[in-house]
Amino acid sequence: MGDNANRRGAVDLAMPLMVLAFMVIGGFLYWLNGEAAEQNALSIVEEAAPEEVVGIATTVAPEDLQVDATAFEGQLIRVAGLTVSSMLGTQGFWLGLPNGNPFLVSLSEEAMAEGVQVVQGEIASVTGTLVVRTDSALDVWVAAGTIGDGDRLVAEFALHYLDVTEVVVAQTQAADSTGNND
Repeated sequence: MGDNANRRGAVDLAMPLMVLAFMVIGGFLYWLNGEAAEQNALSIVEEAAPEEVVGIATTVAPEDLQVDATAFEGQLIRVAGLTVSSMLGTQGFWLGLPNGNPFLVSLSEEAMAEGVQVVQGEIASVTGTLVVRTDSALDVWVAAGTIGDGDRLVAEFALHYLDVTEVVVAQTQAADSTGNND
């Protein structure tokens, strides 16, 4: 066996390689931090963009809501010419879709403050944001006293609801005929 004592310093590269590895890792983390900051700035700009066009609602055919409403989640939409099939406490009402299924409509705080009134059987056009119905939303409505426990049970069957800011009620023939009889 040979004596390698005189070559010990020439082949001991562990310390310089370790320092080099730490420098490479530090450089990579610095680059990654810059990329993350750039991506975060882009997402902030993307989130701010829809607020600029709040007043523009997409008109949606009632048939599109009855097939699959998930395509419109989070969007400001307008649905026109549907019959109010029943009321949901003072929080909202149900609109009858063409296939006969009801669609849940919840009055936003602004609409409730304006005193929007609808009656069963009226033809309504509504504008609002399509939201996924959650149990926490129902809890808030029950806690506020705008729906009762029975209404909550019925509302649990809805997968989505329309949080409306504008309700336009059309004159129905029944209202016109009663007005003409006076």
